[in-house]
Amino acid sequence: MSNISIRAATAADLDRITEIYADAVRNGTASYELEPPDRVEMGNRFGSLTTGGFPYLVAEKDGVLLGYAYAGPFRPRPAYRFVVEDSVYVAPEAKGQGVGLLLMQALIEAARVAGFRQIIAVIGDGHADSASVRLHEKLGFCHAGRLEGSGYKHGRWLDTVFMQLPLNGGKELPPDPDSLPERRFRKGN
Repeated sequence: MSNISIRAATAADLDRITEIYADAVRNGTASYELEPPDRVEMGNRFGSLTTGGFPYLVAEKDGVLLGYAYAGPFRPRPAYRFVVEDSVYVAPEAKGQGVGLLLMQALIEAARVAGFRQIIAVIGDGHADSASVRLHEKLGFCHAGRLEGSGYKHGRWLDTVFMQLPLNGGKELPPDPDSLPERRFRKGN
């Protein structure tokens, strides 16, 4: 784990990001997409997030990209502007090596620095012993809800688990007028 570095993703990473996500869509239950998006669509998603100032990170070791994570808008309504939803995907050959933990630690810090107040994890197939649930619990996320049988993939019904982590005082403090979400809101209005 010590040789793994975390950095901001660039457009040059998109082929590998697309490959990692395609595997997660085809073989996993974290994403409820049924067909992997192509490189163009992944580029559009990346561009939308990075243009909006949202953190998008990759983990690499010896020049090989092992995983990626990003935070994006939780919901489009402006009152949700202080809340982001996290996503983290690790290449199959890198699972169990701490890549997801390093990515999430860096993502939480990036979201904190930007001034967001809550990170929401929307975990597909969120059974109690899933790697994603355990990872989020380890990072201090609390369970916030469960939607039973909300997805159908790979021939079975899947539950969606919501987990939440407050940042920067969460709901206890007023919004910071200098935070990224507040600056973006003022710029758009």
